[in-house]
Amino acid sequence: MVEQAEIRVVHQGGSNITFREPAISSDSRFLLCASGHNVKVFSTVTEECVQELRGHTDLVTGVLIRPSNHLQAYSCSADGTVRLWDFTDGILIKVKTFPPSSEGSIRLIKPSDSLQLLAVHLPQTAGQLVETSDLSAVLSDVSPNPATVAFGRALMIFYDKLSIFCCCASRFSLKENSCSGRSNTFTCVACHPTDDCVATGHEDGKIRLWRNFDQKREYTYRTLHWHHGAVRALRFTPEGSNLLSGGVESVLVQWQYQQESQQDFLPRLGAAITHIAVSPDGALFCTSHSDNKITVIQSCVKVSSIIQGLVKGEAVQTDLMVDPRSKALVLNGKPGHLQFYSLHRDRLLFNLDVVQQEFIHQEGLDQFQVVMATLDGAGAWLATVEERKQETAEAELNLKLWAFDEPSQSFVLNTTVSTPHEARITAVTFDPAARGQTSLLVSCGQDGLFKAWGLTVPSPDGGPSWSCDFVSAYHGLAPQRCCFSADGSLLAVGFQEVVTVWSPASWELLLTLSQPPGNIRDLCFSRLSCSKFLLGTTSCNQLCCWNLLTCSLEWSTSMEVSLLLADPLSDNMAAFCHQDGNTDLFVFKPSEPRPLFSQKAVCSGRVSRAVFAPREVALESCEESSRWLNRSQLYFLTPLMVNKWAKYRPISSKLTLWERGPTLTEKKTSAGETPSDMEEEEEEDSDEEMETRATRSEEAPLETDSAGPVLSRAQVRELRRVRKLDHSWFSSLLDS
Repeated sequence: MVEQAEIRVVHQGGSNITFREPAISSDSRFLLCASGHNVKVFSTVTEECVQELRGHTDLVTGVLIRPSNHLQAYSCSADGTVRLWDFTDGILIKVKTFPPSSEGSIRLIKPSDSLQLLAVHLPQTAGQLVETSDLSAVLSDVSPNPATVAFGRALMIFYDKLSIFCCCASRFSLKENSCSGRSNTFTCVACHPTDDCVATGHEDGKIRLWRNFDQKREYTYRTLHWHHGAVRALRFTPEGSNLLSGGVESVLVQWQYQQESQQDFLPRLGAAITHIAVSPDGALFCTSHSDNKITVIQSCVKVSSIIQGLVKGEAVQTDLMVDPRSKALVLNGKPGHLQFYSLHRDRLLFNLDVVQQEFIHQEGLDQFQVVMATLDGAGAWLATVEERKQETAEAELNLKLWAFDEPSQSFVLNTTVSTPHEARITAVTFDPAARGQTSLLVSCGQDGLFKAWGLTVPSPDGGPSWSCDFVSAYHGLAPQRCCFSADGSLLAVGFQEVVTVWSPASWELLLTLSQPPGNIRDLCFSRLSCSKFLLGTTSCNQLCCWNLLTCSLEWSTSMEVSLLLADPLSDNMAAFCHQDGNTDLFVFKPSEPRPLFSQKAVCSGRVSRAVFAPREVALESCEESSRWLNRSQLYFLTPLMVNKWAKYRPISSKLTLWERGPTLTEKKTSAGETPSDMEEEEEEDSDEEMETRATRSEEAPLETDSAGPVLSRAQVRELRRVRKLDHSWFSSLLDS
């Protein structure tokens, strides 16, 4: 019997490789990083991911090379296990579990509570699965942030905001603010490997070297100051001759121990330093950065390699795009850049420097940001909009056109238009059917105009460039959205509450469409057999469908659509709807009254970026509910990860739980299953805070509200799924 395929959400890319400090192998050849639910092993020479250690069912919270065997490593996770790996071959050797019923066991609790620091004895046994109950509490009320604890020569140091504690001595405190008014709050701590010395970093950018901890009344400290922002990472070299520090300045500072007036600097590392790791022989340094990057450095002198993950800035302002040439996902990267990220290989292909200015890491400084980008249908042209907002003046705008250069396999700047509109640009789009000399770009602005840009005839001295060919307006209203039909014969422009349809061939206004009250937020032409339909969403939470043949409103329904998009290879549409703090997904054809597929609460929060990506090889499926995935895959971006919808053949009939993590690792559910039915919610990753949770067995019995028999967790979850299924969102169409 052939099992039917399930539709699941899969975490496809963008794992956070800088969530915790990486571990360097003893021969400096490999770098081990906690990456969501997995551990990734990178080559420090080639930058390639050579192994991915899978097995944990929750967030990996730490990685450590085994001292007695340099080819093995430990990983610990919020799932309550410690796993021992042969990381060169990717083999799991042992799994150490901690029974939740044992006294003094590991507590995985909410970040509002405190943690215990435990000493765990790992017994040597022949079996792979080992249950460990030999635990002893060392400290209570420990912060979840690993940077608060450090181990040194017969010392263990930890701190809270303004005090530092030594397990073999006493507590030493600082005033809340220094004489200059800046905060003295502790941010990180490191112990010297041989001397009685502890280094602490502070919010005011100072480093303090504490000595004589064994003498309560005679302790001393010396202050070092170079960083202008908070010190985020400290690390002594193995022999103790140097102290490394880093912060928001993107500079690695090397202080000579006992001669701290002498420093060496490695500047321009690209982003704030969050962790520093040193190889056992001290020849290799690794710095983790806030832009999800690890820099491999040879003795603080030379950058030898860079391991770059998906850059997740403060906000993704551009739409998600798929480059037709490389099949890479294109979106905002580090400040002023676009990143081309391969989801199949889960690695960055290249960055495009759009702004072409050095970014200064300083709060309150107005700098250019890439706010919009669009690719033409062949991937030959790229248009970007950069903007610099200023409180005391109008925003500065630049429209840039980039041509793909075959020799360099990248985009080269072709045309720069300063102030293309007198006010902020609201939309840019290419004609998907135009090629070569007929390429056409349309931009809309809050100045009430939409403009068409075309290629000029190449001059004898150079190639073609772009210029404005047409400008139009509609009754002084500001255009908000614009889109082309699949064949490029029609252009729809939304002017606040009015939708206008134009002919790009003659720039004649063909018709205007009315709709329920509310400004247009999204406009989208349907494709193929449904190409006669134009769909739009409004600020009054209406989804409208117009028939362009009858010039009338075909149907409308009330729903809060956060994102509407069309599959370029089929006549299917996808609508992401925000409701009760979660996002629901509906896939439908405009000509049919019921959706092809729907799922409640595909993720928490609001989905504002998504894209249909063509498959390299089309699938063959006769199942109506999954046929919409035959030719395309649907990728969407949540605040923490990139996800996709995919079809899988189930290995067993057991339902797969949502796995929770800050970014990647495969996240799979059965169709119709919602996060509210799962054990926990997603957790945010932060340099300062890690959320942990208590886990329970999936099959543990649960008490229900009724007096009937006790149901298992899987049965309760299935019962909730059936109760919450809702396919009535098109009921208004059925009644019409």
